[in-house]
Amino acid sequence: MIGAHVVWDHRFTAYDFGEGHPMHPIRLELTHLLAEQLGLLAGSGVRVVPAEHASRALLATVHTTTMIDTVARLSEDPGSAVGAHGVGTEDTPAFAGMHEASALAVGGTVSACRAVWEGGAEHGVNTAGGLHHAMADRASGFCVYNDIAVGIRWLLDHGARRVAYIDLDVHHGDGVEQIFWNDPRVLTVSLHESGQMLFPGTGFPGDTGGPQALDTAVNIALPAGTGDEGWLRAFHAVVPAVVEAFDPDIVVSQHGCDTHFSDPLAHLAVSIDAMRTAAQWVHELAHDVCDGRWVALGGGGYELVQVVPRVWSHLIGVAVHRPVDPTTPVPPDWRELVRERLGVVAPLGMSDLGGRDIRYGSWAEDYDPQDPLDRAVMATRRASFAGWGLDPYLD
Repeated sequence: MIGAHVVWDHRFTAYDFGEGHPMHPIRLELTHLLAEQLGLLAGSGVRVVPAEHASRALLATVHTTTMIDTVARLSEDPGSAVGAHGVGTEDTPAFAGMHEASALAVGGTVSACRAVWEGGAEHGVNTAGGLHHAMADRASGFCVYNDIAVGIRWLLDHGARRVAYIDLDVHHGDGVEQIFWNDPRVLTVSLHESGQMLFPGTGFPGDTGGPQALDTAVNIALPAGTGDEGWLRAFHAVVPAVVEAFDPDIVVSQHGCDTHFSDPLAHLAVSIDAMRTAAQWVHELAHDVCDGRWVALGGGGYELVQVVPRVWSHLIGVAVHRPVDPTTPVPPDWRELVRERLGVVAPLGMSDLGGRDIRYGSWAEDYDPQDPLDRAVMATRRASFAGWGLDPYLD
């Protein structure tokens, strides 16, 4: 078994909604090049593989055939899109080759799931995945097909008893949650900015799963402005406890980096360093609960140069067991490439904080009912912990 199965394919950059759209595919290319120049993709413990397109049959394990047919048709004639099945909207416009590009992202995630589940690799990574807003019958929020849900369905169909899904994107992981809303085999945990302030307007603490899957949806809705200490405090106060109680066979995580303080589409204030810490925590959790079986995916993130490549390179570093020290300089060749390609100044180092520790406190000792962050976390603990035999007031 190798350490990590990393999916990369230059064709991923064909997932392109066009000029001016925030989800520019260059973020994927820059991530791959940075990880490569940091030496993360070489060596016997890493396998870098191209993606294969997901078949229609594989897509249909999650998506309706009418949706797939519509996406395929609009992929050939984008000008005819009028919002059918969520395609052709301002957020998710149709583009030529959309079906193929979206199916490739799905195929990449299923490849990572298969490699981990069948024992070919301890961890799997697909930074082109993480398209968590797509619903069974419609595209939404820049996401055409839901690669995460298809990957999880593949795992369930191939013997996984329970799958824990952890979503760290600033936006609620609504598509994955809804697809598995009534399936007790899947735990969805989403740490996001409150839907009172942000798309998609869902993901509140009281949303805890369908009648056949009570307490399998866990939502931590954070107040706008939450920074490193609060974000890590919320993660630490909820995620490990519910995942350990669920006892999954495998962990799948989405690492959208639009929680960053410079992201143009949201209102949290999280640093690269905190996101690196969270990736390490997910990695450790997978080793604690399911013998290290872990699939890590990309997601949102719209500061294309300063944030996305660094965050996901840290994620890859954690997955390949070569974590990048926060004080590491950004390779000069990558900085020069950014200057030549984009005419902007690239970051000098792999950190926002220069390696400074982030203090997030102990929940049982430091809980403050007057603090908006702690109130948000407590709302989730009260809504979700009892069903797992956990005490919302104790660590």
